[in-house]
Amino acid sequence: MTADHALGIELLKTARTVAVLGAHPEPSRPAHYVPAYLVEHGYTVYPVNITKVGQTLFGQPVRASLTELEGPIDVVDVFRPSSAIADHVDEILAMTPLPGAVWLQLGIRDDASAERLRAAGIRVVQDRCMLADHRRAGLG
Repeated sequence: MTADHALGIELLKTARTVAVLGAHPEPSRPAHYVPAYLVEHGYTVYPVNITKVGQTLFGQPVRASLTELEGPIDVVDVFRPSSAIADHVDEILAMTPLPGAVWLQLGIRDDASAERLRAAGIRVVQDRCMLADHRRAGLG
C-alpha cells in the first residue's frame, strides 16, 4: 500500500466535510458522481466552481471560491487539471481554518504544489479516486 493510499483510507474514515473544487452538475462527470457518492455515504459536500455559482449541488449552494466556505473543511477534493493546481494553492492556503487535507483526484498530480501544501501542515493525496478508495476499503 502506498503512502497516498494509506492516507486516503485514513481520511475517508475520519473526514466528514469535503469541499469539491471543480464540482459539476452533469451526472456523467466524475466531478458530479464522486461527490454525489460521498453525500450518499454520510459526508457533507460543499461544491466550489466559479462557473456554476447560483446553482445548488449536493444540497448546497455552489460557491465561487474555497475562501467563501465557513467553518472547518476536512478535505478539499480537487477536480481540476494538473496544470491548474498551482493556481489554487494560494486560495487553499487562504482558507480559515486551513483544511486538514487536499485530495487530487485520479490523474491529477502536482508535486511542487503538494510540497507547498505539506509545508503549511496540510496532508496531500495525489492521483487517487475517493469513490474507488472508499469502495476498496469496504466503507461503502
